[in-house]
Order: sequence, then structure tokens, then C-alpha cells
Amino acid sequence: MKGLLKLLLMAIFVIAVACRPEEMPKPVTQEFTVTIENVASAFMFSNSGVFNTPVGAEMPSPIGPGGAFEFDIKAGKGEKLSFATMFAQSNDLFYGPDESGIDLFTAEGEPRSGDVTDEIILWDAGTEVNQEPGEGDQQAPRQENPGDGTDENGNVLPISMVDDGYSYPEVEEVIQVTLIPASDITFKVRIENVSNEMTLVTSMGNNALIPLSPGGWVVHTNPAPLFTTGEPERGNGLEEIAEDGNAGPMGEFLPDKTGITNILSPGAFAVHTGGKPIYDEDTPDYGEGLEAIAEDGMPGMLANSLMSKVGVNESGAFTTPLGADSPSPIGPGGSYQFSFTARQGQRLSLVTMYVQSNDLIYAFPDRGIALFENGEGLSGDLTGHISLYDAGTEINEEPGFGPNQAPRQSAPNTGPDENGNVRPVDDEYSYPVVEEVIKVTVTSN
Repeated sequence: MKGLLKLLLMAIFVIAVACRPEEMPKPVTQEFTVTIENVASAFMFSNSGVFNTPVGAEMPSPIGPGGAFEFDIKAGKGEKLSFATMFAQSNDLFYGPDESGIDLFTAEGEPRSGDVTDEIILWDAGTEVNQEPGEGDQQAPRQENPGDGTDENGNVLPISMVDDGYSYPEVEEVIQVTLIPASDITFKVRIENVSNEMTLVTSMGNNALIPLSPGGWVVHTNPAPLFTTGEPERGNGLEEIAEDGNAGPMGEFLPDKTGITNILSPGAFAVHTGGKPIYDEDTPDYGEGLEAIAEDGMPGMLANSLMSKVGVNESGAFTTPLGADSPSPIGPGGSYQFSFTARQGQRLSLVTMYVQSNDLIYAFPDRGIALFENGEGLSGDLTGHISLYDAGTEINEEPGFGPNQAPRQSAPNTGPDENGNVRPVDDEYSYPVVEEVIKVTVTSN
């Protein structure tokens, strides 16, 4: 009897040791949550600069009658041009378009060409009290030091809305602005001083020649990039141009605000055992929906095809940003999230469009990535496994400007076919490093 009791106690001990929490068998499946973040920077302007050296000159200077500035710009469909140049016989007046800028493309998407002077306005920056044009001792040609003058603390307004008691020449008597397209996305802008010695005659009977100053320019989609009518100057260098013809401060302001704002599209994912469910590197697109994501950010077809694909255990689309109520792309600061269940030996593949392109995608390698390491569910930052790939379905254009890219094309799937292979992107253009645009993290429970 004692022997039997001893055997029973030993059995209980063995079972207890075998079932200690740290020795419990690991779960067969685990829950994973993947977050895709857009970590890119948002920019105010796609390109910008200053103009300061007259045509035919070697050094920066204002332009007098007959002189001209010329500068080259790059723009995509839907973008506009804004600029400012000083009406130098004033305290704080400048020429520029309406606050929303000059349309660079027609309604049909064609580059505009020719004289756009009728869209130029003479503005009062509201920063310095006006004196008679051509006579004031605090105006640039006569002031002792830059910045001299009585502060006005006013608002930016068309001179036609300013009741200062003075008369000003008509815009077209002083300045002519011409757009000269050089390609589908490039223009030469010419700003010419068309005034003469009789354009401004002061109350004292003096003929005051009207210089136009160096200035700054931006290409944009923002509705009011440099100023807002009826509001104070923003401290972006406009005051220095309007008062002193000094484009330097605006030239310092613009670079950090200029660049391509990168966007990520809705996408698709697959949890799979082996295989290459979304693409096979150095091979043409399968024709199962990758093209629709790569060219137009539309994941529906691929998500549907993955549902019935051999070796795919779970799949789906991520379409609605966190905090949003409906599907949309994500700009800087936005994110997608999706969850799934996986077991040992399974892998994860995903794809999202680099939207400022014709057919580029962010994705894991074609075999995906393992979801378990040494029996533990993957957790942490996976961005190092993400690369930028060319789907090989549409000919590439310069990122952020191409007329056949999703933000600018007239309809989905409008660019010329490439009939190439899926491959790491390698063309004549420059792209941001992956981690400057996208961050992918995973947590496992």
C-alpha cells in the first residue's frame, strides 16, 4: 500500500513540474496587428525659388525699363504659380497674381502659354505707411537704410482697395508676365519691365523711372501660399520684397517648405504558407490586381484574388485610415491598421502604392517575411524589410509631376504601358529613402 501511495505522489510531482507556466506549450496560433504609417513630411510648395539676376546680366539687380527676369519652373497638372516683385517707387507695394496664383494648365490639362499679365495685381503689403509714389523719402530709391519707414501694421490688399490718395500706373503699363512651356511639366516664366520715363509723373512734375525688384516664386496647390487678402503679412519674406526689393529672406524661407508631399494608398495583405502570392521579382505582374494598386491605389481586385489563392490562409485590404470613416489614401501623419491570426511557419506579404508615381509600390520581398522567429511571434519595426518596387506596368515619369500619375491623371489606368517586370525601382529619377516615407510595425499577442 505504501508503495502504491509513493508511486501516486511521484506521478503528481512529475505532472506538476511538467505543467509549470514557463514550460507550458506555446499557442498554436497568435494574433497580429500591423500598422502602416506615413512618416513623410508635408510641404507647402512642390518647387520654389528666387529671381534676382536680369536677363543678360551677371549680377543680381533690379530691372529698369526694357529689362527682364526669367526663371524656369516645374509643375504638375492642377498646380499654380505665385510670385512677388516690388513696385520699387513705393513704400511696400508689390506685383503678383491673386492670392490663389496663376493656373499653369488649362481645364483640359494642357500647359498654358502666352501673356498672363491680366492676372497680375498691384498689392499693398500693409507693412509701411504709403507716401506718394516716386517722391517718398522712405521709399527704396531714396531711403537711407533698408527697413526705414513708418510701420503700418495693416493687411495685404489690392492697391485698388487702399484709399491713400495717390495715383498709380495701370499694371500693364509697368509689367508683362509671360508663360513659355518647355515640356509637359516645365515652363519658362518671363517678367518684363515695360514702363518708360513717362509712366510715372509725380505731383512735383518729376519723371520717376520704375524699377522692378528681385522676387520670390512658388509652385503650389495651396489656395493662398504667400499671403491672404485682408490679413497681415506672414513673416515669410514678403515684407522685405515689398519694402526693399530684398528677396533674400524669402529665399531662406522657401527651401524647408518645398518638396513633394508623399502619399500612401489603400493596399492588400496576405498571410501565407510559402509561395509568392502578390508578385514574383523579375517576372511580369500576375494580372491579379497588383497593377490596380501600383497605378491607381485600388486594392479591391488583388484582395479578392488573394482570397482563393493556393497557400494563402488569410488576406484582406486595408483601406480606411485610423480615425477616418471612409476609405482614402493617407498623407503625412496618417496610418492604416489591420489584424489577423497566424500560426508557426506562416509568412506575411503586403503592398501599398507610392502614390506620387506611375506604378511604384512599397512591399516586403516577394516571399514575404516570416511571422515567427524561434517560436516567438514577430513584434516591432519591420520597415527594414520594406523596399520600393516598380511594378513594370506603366512607363515612369518624374515623381510628383508626371501627368499620368494618380494625383494628376484624367482617369485611372491612363499612362503608356511598359510591359516590364516587377523589380526594385531603378530609373533616372530620385526617390526618398524608404524610412522617410513609410513605417511598418507589428505587434503579436
